[in-house]
Amino acid sequence: MSVARFCSLMLACLLLHCCAFCQVASVEGTLLYSTREEIPLKDSAGLFSIEEIKIVGNRITRDNIIHRELSFALHQQLPLNDLANELTESRKRLMNTGLFLDVVVTLSSLRGYEAYVTIELRERWYVYPVPFLKMVDRNFGQWVKEKDMDFNRVNYGIKFTHKNTTGRRDRSTLNFMHGYTKAVSFSYQGLFLDKAMKWSAGMGVAIGHNKELIYNTERNKQMAYKDNNDFVHSYFRGYAEVNYRPAIFTTHTFGFRYSQERIADTILAINPAYSFNNNRIRQPELYYNMAYFNVDFIPYPTKGFIANVLVQKKGFQRPLNMWQLNVKTSASWPLSEKSFFNLRTAGTVKLPFKQPYVNKSLIGNSDMFMQGYEYFVVDGVAGGYTKATLAHRLFSTNIGIPSERFRRLNHIPFKAYAKIFGNAGYVYNPQPGDNMLANRMLYSGGVGVDIITFYDFIIKLEWSFNQIGQNGLNLHRKDYF
Repeated sequence: MSVARFCSLMLACLLLHCCAFCQVASVEGTLLYSTREEIPLKDSAGLFSIEEIKIVGNRITRDNIIHRELSFALHQQLPLNDLANELTESRKRLMNTGLFLDVVVTLSSLRGYEAYVTIELRERWYVYPVPFLKMVDRNFGQWVKEKDMDFNRVNYGIKFTHKNTTGRRDRSTLNFMHGYTKAVSFSYQGLFLDKAMKWSAGMGVAIGHNKELIYNTERNKQMAYKDNNDFVHSYFRGYAEVNYRPAIFTTHTFGFRYSQERIADTILAINPAYSFNNNRIRQPELYYNMAYFNVDFIPYPTKGFIANVLVQKKGFQRPLNMWQLNVKTSASWPLSEKSFFNLRTAGTVKLPFKQPYVNKSLIGNSDMFMQGYEYFVVDGVAGGYTKATLAHRLFSTNIGIPSERFRRLNHIPFKAYAKIFGNAGYVYNPQPGDNMLANRMLYSGGVGVDIITFYDFIIKLEWSFNQIGQNGLNLHRKDYF
């Protein structure tokens, strides 16, 4: 495939994404007016006025945070059928905040044409002072098969997380990490800046160093340099951002990020293209992110649409000077009560195409990966893929652990889905070297089982195969794009 043809295909995909986003924006504008505002009515016959919204069970979460998510408002007038639909919609929105184990929204009573609504909540555990143990390799299979379960390639420490710090859906984290990487990090999200709770702010800092660094990719495998006596990579990263959430489904984020890294001279000696022959890498960055979520359950959607657009400007003068555009979408359609079809797309363009190695990561890094290629990375400056999944629910039940002290354990959801999937993708790299997976179409497929349980904990067991003749069982913890 020529560069010109590839760029044309990427442009066409981006135009299709833009059309979808315009449609989403118009739909959400309608939803905001019809569910958040009291609509003037000429004929009130058969309309029920919501006279009370009673909230119970929220020991930490503030009432105004709950009201912010509802699709109806106090004194709003609705036909009875529409009111029933709004109760169902409001439950979905409250569950998608991630603040509650369970939500029950009911019409508690009717007095003539006056409606009284009750919202019963079961809050999660919001504070997690827990130790962690995590391998640094991209997935569990790679750590077992390629690194022989080397515990020197493991990070461990303690993580303090509060997912509802002040009861306003704000999140704070403090991590102390040791092992492969020695680091300390802190972040805070959800400081509201206005009474309408449309504007909020967040910030974070991280500092650390390690004795090993990925310096190149050969045959689609990452190559690492390690010094047992000294640190080869040190970094400081910080960001500050402002979020604007005018309605329920869409959030706009405007932010500034700064990173400063120092690498050993040996890295540049073995790969001068790592960072344009500079062992001090400073990257100021401006970014804008638009996130749209309108699904039944964010951690594992079976119905609805997700879209994400990220525009970044890294560096403001040569040699590190890059524009980057990331677009991701996910659409799920129910086929029956137990089955659904999901289609996901992801695409990236980095301009100009001439970039150092440190800015070429693409498939196999972060949350972008193709099933069947878990043991490979495909670096490049432009590319993307499509994933199709057909899933059927095997069972849905609840597991109860009798406990008066920990009542949250009395009702643990447990679901399992069987699925078949297929992937197709392409990555353009102007200097591929011996990386055979770049500049060619990639295909993969397979079958698997997804397990969803307590606290949105998801386990994915997948048997996948790819076009280069490999197959095997893979374990995934997150719902990657």
